[in-house]
Amino acid sequence: MADAYPDYDVLAKWDSPSWNDKTRQVIGDRLRIGEGAPRFLDRGRWATLCALADHVVPQPRGRPAIPVAAMIDARLVEGIGEGFRHKHMPRLREAWPLGLAAIETEAKRFGAPSFAELTPAAKDRLLAAMRDGKLKSRAWGGMAPERFFRDRIVGELVTSYYAHPSAWSAMGFGGPASPRGYVRLEPGIADPWEAVAAAPGRTRHGR
Repeated sequence: MADAYPDYDVLAKWDSPSWNDKTRQVIGDRLRIGEGAPRFLDRGRWATLCALADHVVPQPRGRPAIPVAAMIDARLVEGIGEGFRHKHMPRLREAWPLGLAAIETEAKRFGAPSFAELTPAAKDRLLAAMRDGKLKSRAWGGMAPERFFRDRIVGELVTSYYAHPSAWSAMGFGGPASPRGYVRLEPGIADPWEAVAAAPGRTRHGR
């Protein structure tokens, strides 16, 4: 699929009226995620998380890579949860190490010594079985695999990906826009300072 915003870079707004000092601080901190990772997970679970992130949210060509696994690891270091927890899910810092170890155990049933070594099709089958609640290994330690898929894999891997400025640039999103704010919120209508999608074969700059 062609990039609709091939030369748009949301970071060009750094000194524009769109972002204030607090916004720049938050975005700057996010751009530094990945330095020194992993800081929470051990090397084995980190390798599993990287392979999982690469499969679930593959990186687009021509854009800076988004450190999805490092964003999860950073969240674990900070211990920031969602403020609630499903009764069949352990706390965040327990769920990820347990789930990643269980995925490695399940990978052997799907034909490889590790998740990273599974074929793409086998990875899909494993994740589909997890989603559908068909994984029954004791390695899950009582945690529901389908809740891990929904709350951690989809709920965190995907949202972490789209919380990064590189993803904002790829989809023409102007970021938090604080203090400027968005005014035209109706579907298909954009504020005049937002990115404009390129016509086929052309490039367009957002403001």
